[in-house]
Amino acid sequence: MSVSAALASAPSTTASEAPSFEALAETHRHSLFKYAYRLSGNKEIAEDLVQDSLLRAWRSFGRLQNPAAALGWMKTIVRRENARRFERIQPRESAMPTEELPAQHAQDYDTSTDAFVLRRALRALPAEYREPLILQVLHGYSQQEIAARLGLTAAGAGTRLFRARQKLRDALGERG
Repeated sequence: MSVSAALASAPSTTASEAPSFEALAETHRHSLFKYAYRLSGNKEIAEDLVQDSLLRAWRSFGRLQNPAAALGWMKTIVRRENARRFERIQPRESAMPTEELPAQHAQDYDTSTDAFVLRRALRALPAEYREPLILQVLHGYSQQEIAARLGLTAAGAGTRLFRARQKLRDALGERG
């Protein structure tokens, strides 16, 4: 649906709002598409994001206080529309029993001596140091997320991560 069609089919538009929004939309359409493409990595999805975002922007165009900030405002709408795309995805549960799932642990589990020594050293760390380190290294949590999850301050989480690495180096006999 084009911007003109969206404007024509939308309820209660004053004559002064439609041309100025249409001009802004046409001026920034290419920049919005490039941004949406960068977010999605797919041309068709980017086009849909731009269309949905322009419709959403048109609906709230009366709240735009500074027309010079229109591009940033519209990019924010594109980013939020992209996030909504993921909110709409509902994972489906499988009826297949977990016992029937193929075993892949043989590929994912490192049986080397180095891996054994590292796992042993990790298990030997006190839980207060092991848990934040595992959350960061294996699960990808940020320092702030670790702090929130463990009920610590960000500085406290950072201290525990530093000490965990230090104790792990000592246990493995490394200098650093």
